[in-house]
Amino acid sequence: MMNWKNLMSAERIGEVKRMHAHPAGNLRSEFEADYDRIIFSRPFRNLQDKTQVFPLPDQDFVHTRLTHSLEVSSVGRSLGKNAGASILSKYKDIEGLTPSDFGAVVGAAALAHDVGNPPFGHSGETAISDFFAHHPVAKMLQEEVSKEQWADLTDFEGNAQGFRLLTRNQRQGLKLTKATLAAFTKYPCYSAFAERDKKKKSQKKYGYFQSEQSIFAEMADSLGLIQRHTGVWSRHPLAFLVEAADDICYSIIDLEDGFGLGLVSFEQTRDFLAAILKDKYMPEKLEQIPSDKEKIGVLRAVAIQVLIEESTAVFLTHEEAMLAGGFDQAITDLVPSAPVLEEIGVFSVEHLYQSRQVLEKEAAGFEVIDGLLDAFVLAVHAKYYQNKAYTGRHKSVFRLLPPDVVYKLDHESTSLYESILLITDYISGMTDSSAIKLFRILKGISIN
Repeated sequence: MMNWKNLMSAERIGEVKRMHAHPAGNLRSEFEADYDRIIFSRPFRNLQDKTQVFPLPDQDFVHTRLTHSLEVSSVGRSLGKNAGASILSKYKDIEGLTPSDFGAVVGAAALAHDVGNPPFGHSGETAISDFFAHHPVAKMLQEEVSKEQWADLTDFEGNAQGFRLLTRNQRQGLKLTKATLAAFTKYPCYSAFAERDKKKKSQKKYGYFQSEQSIFAEMADSLGLIQRHTGVWSRHPLAFLVEAADDICYSIIDLEDGFGLGLVSFEQTRDFLAAILKDKYMPEKLEQIPSDKEKIGVLRAVAIQVLIEESTAVFLTHEEAMLAGGFDQAITDLVPSAPVLEEIGVFSVEHLYQSRQVLEKEAAGFEVIDGLLDAFVLAVHAKYYQNKAYTGRHKSVFRLLPPDVVYKLDHESTSLYESILLITDYISGMTDSSAIKLFRILKGISIN
């Protein structure tokens, strides 16, 4: 059975002494410091030029990964504070924490939830996976890594990449609290887990690469997460709130973006949101707003608040089961508005996620990422692991790598697997624009 005292640990990876959530003489809590560290980090800043769903248009605002993450964090903070107030009222022996601490943990974890995503949305993950699974030289690379390491590469996962970015021992490392890291981790298992049951929400994907296995185990054991199998744990309960915040935002906000781009009619958008509002929907008040965009904005705001209230109630209903490791569902699948969210999801797949502009961006992403991996992975493999095959072309490509990547390849990497991860770090960390620019240079399409 997990307990909130351990789960809300302010200790950071590598520390031997548990930190108090509220350091003496410091008005900023350790969890608030997590939020600040994330928002000033390079991986987070790069989200401003990464596709959420729709390519950035010349006119009209649509969400990037950065604006989406800020909104998910805002919703997550509200969910965490609501849940925290009830938890602290229920468990009188918890000392030194406030509802805002729960909100800060969920808000920080939600802020970081997309930092591991590569350029071009989810198609970027598939493009990286496809390169290692289907490239002509893949079999040669596969023979030089372990089965578990190969599973990381052929099923590249943005969540695991995010955990890697948040925990890597860099000079400017984030060193987040273990509570925030665990709340960030929606999938506390590894890629090659043979008994992975994708019907369980916590095992639908995976949450850490083999390179971060020991760090993940230290975090999980320190917080008292329930171990299900070797390398597999139950979720931190607050991870369910991070997931709910993301589900709420992409369901509602993608619909609003689709309306803004003319892919969804005003009437369709209004009716979906009104179905969530139920008796809070007041068409007579809506008619007093002159602009259709403002009308949808008001409905969206109230719909999100309704979903926050519904999700909080579901979380508190199942909180004890979460502590026991017996709950493994998405909160938004159980809220009263779940049927409407499912309808929105089905509608969005057909009318938004498969719209031509989205499909064109995805197709371009496959070409760009495949081209970058082909150039840099083969150059690194030839230089460090096939010296005789290190050609002039490989040398030219290798010289385009940033100095910090070259330094790590020279001084920190001890295996092909680690070297490949440094390249996937580099490419997945690119913005959409920088990836396209470098691809054009490599292909001779654009020469400075």
